[in-house]
Amino acid sequence: MDKIPMTPTGFKNLEVELKQLKSVERPAIIEAIATARELGDLKENAEYHSAREKQSFIEGRIKELEGALSLAEVINPANLSGTIKFGATVTLVDEDTDEEKTWKIVGEMEANVEKGLLNMKSPIARALIGKDEGDSVEVRTPGGVRSYEVLTIAYS
Repeated sequence: MDKIPMTPTGFKNLEVELKQLKSVERPAIIEAIATARELGDLKENAEYHSAREKQSFIEGRIKELEGALSLAEVINPANLSGTIKFGATVTLVDEDTDEEKTWKIVGEMEANVEKGLLNMKSPIARALIGKDEGDSVEVRTPGGVRSYEVLTIAYS
């Protein structure tokens, strides 16, 4: 299997989530299932079915996190420099609206657009890879083609 690139912060966050699921969420849902069983007929017991569904989600997420962490290739962006690559924090300006945006290019498991963490496989990230400060980049988005200028590149 291929390695999954991650930043040290992303790796740590996934480890924390896994620990939370195993030590807090899993025991709580097992207790909730036991309590729901005591209520009687399982066929018409909404609490039981809800708890089992939540248990299924938790177990699936645990397996997903364990798999990702076992394949993780932790890359420390502080050791990098130069053109845009994994781990870069990039400030762009939209050439049409003059709106500035800052993104950090991270792995798929740690991406979160609301927090400015951009999946390295996203169209914007793929268009930025290999570019340098001052370069103009055209990105195909669902809303059409957007043009950005790279203002700054930082690694930390």
